[in-house]
Amino acid sequence: MNLYRSVRTVAGASGENAIDWRAAADAAKAATEPGSLELEPGEAEAFARDVREARDGVRAVADVHFDVPDTVEIQNRHHWIDANVETFERVMAPVEAHTGAFPGVARTINTGTMTVLLAFLGRNVLGQYDPLLLADRPDDQHALYFVRPNILKAAEALEVDADRFRRWIAFHEVTHAAEFGAAPWLSDHLEARMESGIDALAEGSFDREAFRDLDAAMTVVEGYAELLMDHAFDDEYEDLRRKLDARRQGRGPLQQLFRRLLGLGLKQRQYERGKNFFEHVVAVSDLETASLVWERPENLPTHDELDAPGRWLQRIER
Repeated sequence: MNLYRSVRTVAGASGENAIDWRAAADAAKAATEPGSLELEPGEAEAFARDVREARDGVRAVADVHFDVPDTVEIQNRHHWIDANVETFERVMAPVEAHTGAFPGVARTINTGTMTVLLAFLGRNVLGQYDPLLLADRPDDQHALYFVRPNILKAAEALEVDADRFRRWIAFHEVTHAAEFGAAPWLSDHLEARMESGIDALAEGSFDREAFRDLDAAMTVVEGYAELLMDHAFDDEYEDLRRKLDARRQGRGPLQQLFRRLLGLGLKQRQYERGKNFFEHVVAVSDLETASLVWERPENLPTHDELDAPGRWLQRIER
């Protein structure tokens, strides 16, 4: 880790856009220890086995056919940053055209902001299902990443068995692959809401409805994943979830601030709100009914229905 080189890289941000993405990635990596990728004997096969068995388990309980992405990578933190910087660049493209009256100063500030974001996430993300939203190339494949150093560090901090924890993370990410496999329209749905919201921001306005729809859709994505995990994971998991929740709540003030600024508190709320919605649906009906959310975009619960699942059930079962 070299903080001086990180700061120097941000200060030297250049180009014509509002963010120097290459500088942001390089500075984030300079501020972040990559972590080890020296795999133990059999560890690579253990990752692959976890993914295969998670796929089979989720297929069995969800009664939906899907496959895991062709790209399944065991990464260090620098690999994760490199893999995600293009996604951030695609999402932020509409905003980048607006550099303001002092483009050089704005570019440095924006590049520094993205450096902090990439570095923080690179040190904390455990696994990721990447649907490659807003990708320019239609032949791009979805991808599944596991950040090995972060998984080992979290397992140690939580005082849980690293193999069981890794397996639990695999199940969570594979459930996301199941969702996008069950709903081929989901990527386009999320992209449309995202583009609408970002375009409005670029024009200096705020499309509240687009962001509400995006938040509702992501709440469904996270909540359904939690539901499938509870049904598909073939081991005890309550201690894992309890310890992870306690770890999130017990972060220091600076980390809590970062989480709020980066929207990670929103992500936690999406987990909880979505899980509560689906638990109610399954308690009143069954998992098959809950899975109707992926039949067509119109079946997604609205923002209000997420807090009133009975209303969603009435609408869907008419």
